[in-house]
Amino acid sequence: MSKGSRLLLLGVSVLVSIAAVRVLTGAHEIDSPGSLRAALVATCPILLAALGGLWSERAGVVNIGLEGQMLFGTWGAAFFTYYYDPYIGLLGAILCGVFGGLIHAVATVTFGVDHIVSGVALNLIALGATTFLAEAFFADLDSEAGKGGAQQLTGLAKPASITIPGISDAANDIADKHWFVISDVASVVAVLTTRISVVTILVFILLVVTALVLWRTRFGLRLRSCGENPQAAESVGVAVMRHKYIAVLISGGLAGLGGGYLALVSSPGFHTNQTNGRGYIGLAAMIFGNWRPGGILVGSGMFGYTDSLRLRDPGTIHALLLLVAFWLMVFAVWRIVVATRTANAARTDRATIVALAVGSVGFFAWWALTDSVPRDFTSMTPYVATLFVLAFASQRLRMPAADGQVYRKGSAG
Repeated sequence: MSKGSRLLLLGVSVLVSIAAVRVLTGAHEIDSPGSLRAALVATCPILLAALGGLWSERAGVVNIGLEGQMLFGTWGAAFFTYYYDPYIGLLGAILCGVFGGLIHAVATVTFGVDHIVSGVALNLIALGATTFLAEAFFADLDSEAGKGGAQQLTGLAKPASITIPGISDAANDIADKHWFVISDVASVVAVLTTRISVVTILVFILLVVTALVLWRTRFGLRLRSCGENPQAAESVGVAVMRHKYIAVLISGGLAGLGGGYLALVSSPGFHTNQTNGRGYIGLAAMIFGNWRPGGILVGSGMFGYTDSLRLRDPGTIHALLLLVAFWLMVFAVWRIVVATRTANAARTDRATIVALAVGSVGFFAWWALTDSVPRDFTSMTPYVATLFVLAFASQRLRMPAADGQVYRKGSAG
């Protein structure tokens, strides 16, 4: 079976399993058009941060500063939208993110500062700087373009959204019927054809462009060689320093756009510390995705879905316990099948298989013996889900070989 066929089979299996859980539990909000739309909006900023991290780390520069670059983007989007329009605001967000990337690039690539230290410092600087700039520039603003305050700027114009007449109404009607699988497919169609922001479409275009540039062009091959073996890349004429700079600046621009998305699409305006840790979650999504665009999309979508679901209808989190139990058991069976091919693999996978089976039984018991999930745990769901998946995915992860290493020009000898 080809890779494309396997992915298609996996997608259909996920859809059918969600439909079955929805019908069995009566939790129709689990994949209603409203829930999926909220999940899509929550996914995009994380996806942009993760794509930014991908560009940087594929060139060998760890970008812990994604959170700070997103914060710069939130302020830039608000400032330029207030004085111009939302599209100039998005460009402002990108430029402010590039500025954050430039700080990180100068520190790590030129001066050889430890990448983690530089990223943490950038996050702290961005939080303080955007708080100061908000108070300095937004506090007295009050017009049709927005209403300011010491820590916010609301009422900003939003980018356009698109609705496809006919298809949108029909899909929403079928989704409301709650039919098995058919209504679930209709929910997906309804989300893609109803009030979808042009910025959301741009995010997925950037995902495809990133994959094509990094894996289908000579520039991408050279950039990735800087993250795998910069000395070897330099020995064959690759300008390693220049490629690292380009990658980190693009990384900052994507993270800044993620901040702009938060200020202009996800919410009605800007407020200080608006990212609320999404830069770090984007970094986790990149690791979960094994430093590849497809995996990054899945990781970002998982966090966005669980984050939006708890806000929209906390009761559906209880239904998710059954879904998690089912897929843990499927994963355990799959690992048994793989492990039985060789004796060494069987010994290696034994602990993982036992953990998956015990986890599956535990989640099923939790679902069967309770009627709801405690509110405190509900608020932690996205973070717990991220840590949980990363723990089981860690064995197959492979980061770029020279990621995070300080490189000096001429070290190839």
